[in-house]
Amino acid sequence: MSIKEVTSLVNEAMADLTGSYGTVHQRHIYKLLSGEHASPNGLMKAALHRVTGLTPPELGFVPRGKQTTGSPAPEDDDVYRRTFLNAATAAGAALTAPSATQRRLGSADVDRMNAKLAAVVAMDDKYGGTKDLQQHAAALATETVELQNSHAASTRIRSELYGVASAFTASAMWAAVDGRRLDEAEPYLDRAVTLAGLANNRFILFRVWGHAGIMYRHLGRPADAIRATEIARSQSITRSDPLYASLALARLATFHADSGDIRSSLRAIGLAQASYDRADRAKHRPPWMSFYDQAELDSLATFALLRLGKWEDAERHAYRCLAGLRPDLERNRALTYANLALAQLGQRDIEPAIESARAVPAGMARHGRVSMLLSAFTTQLNDVAPRSPHTAAWREHRRTAA
Repeated sequence: MSIKEVTSLVNEAMADLTGSYGTVHQRHIYKLLSGEHASPNGLMKAALHRVTGLTPPELGFVPRGKQTTGSPAPEDDDVYRRTFLNAATAAGAALTAPSATQRRLGSADVDRMNAKLAAVVAMDDKYGGTKDLQQHAAALATETVELQNSHAASTRIRSELYGVASAFTASAMWAAVDGRRLDEAEPYLDRAVTLAGLANNRFILFRVWGHAGIMYRHLGRPADAIRATEIARSQSITRSDPLYASLALARLATFHADSGDIRSSLRAIGLAQASYDRADRAKHRPPWMSFYDQAELDSLATFALLRLGKWEDAERHAYRCLAGLRPDLERNRALTYANLALAQLGQRDIEPAIESARAVPAGMARHGRVSMLLSAFTTQLNDVAPRSPHTAAWREHRRTAA
C-alpha cells in the first residue's frame, strides 16, 4: 500500500477506537516506516495493530524511553498490554465526557462508552482473557452505571447505557472464563443478567447467556451449559438473524458432545452451518459479534468432534479454521493448534501432533484454556507413546515453556 492508503486506514482505525476520525498525517506514517520515529503513542499503536494485525514489537517499535533492540514475545509484552488498555480507557475521549454541570446524558455518551467496549473486545481478540482485561471491563461497567446515577437521561439513553454496562460485565465474565479463573466468573453472571434486563436488550441477553453456557461447561455442569445456550437461542434475535442462530447452535454442539449425545451434537453442527450460510455477513452487528465467522464455526465444530472421538473430522475442521482465521485472533489460533494436535494424536500421528502443539507461541501456551488443552495433550501423549524420544522432547519443551 501507499503511505496515503496506510494513513487513511490508520485514521479510520482511530475512528473505530475513539469515535472520532484520526488526524494522522502522511509524514507521521513516513517517519514510522523510515524508523525515524520508533515509539508512537498508545492510540497510534492500537490503531496500527487494528490495521496490520501486528503488535508493536513485531512492527519494530520500542517502549518510550528505551532504545533496546531486543523485544519480548508479543504474548509477553506487558508494555503493549498496558498501552492497549490505556487506549481502551482513552477510547471515546474525543467525544466529550459529561461535566459536573451537564445534567443530561445523550447519544454521544452512549457512543463514547461503546468506543471503549470496542477497544475491550479488540484486546480480548488479541490476548484473550487476561486478569488486567477482566478488571478493566468490570471497572468500565461500574463507570457506566455510575454515570446514570449522577445525570438525567431519557428512557432510551438509559436503556442503551444499561446495555453497554451489561456488555462490559459480560466481557469481564468471559475474561475470567477464558483465563480459567472460574471462581471469579460466576458472580458476574447475575450482574450481567440484571443489567441486560434493565436494558431490555435482546442482543446483550444473547451474549450473556452464551458466555454463561461456556462457563458452566468449564465448571463441569453440562446440563446447565445446555440450558443456558437454549436460553440464548430462544432470544428473538436468532429468528431475525441467522448468524446468531448459527453461533448458538455451534456452541450447543460442543455441550451435547460433552454429554455424549452424538446424534444431537452432529445435528447441531449441520444446522449451525446451514444457518451461517443463510446469514448476511455484511450486516451491521455489535463489535463483540465480529469474532464469529466460518473459522470460528469450524473451531467450535473441532471442539465437538474431539469430544466425540471423531479425529479425522476434527483435524479437517481445525485445518479449515486455521486457513480462514483472522491474523489478529491470536488466542483463537493457539486454541486451534492445540486442538489440531489432539486430533492428530487421536490418530496416533505422533510427530505431526507434536509439531502442531509446538506451533502454539510460548506466551499463549500459558494462557488459561490453551494451557488446559496442552496439558491434556501431554497426558495423552505420555499414554500413547511414553518411551518415544519425540515425547521426551515435547516434555522438555513443555517444561521450558511453562
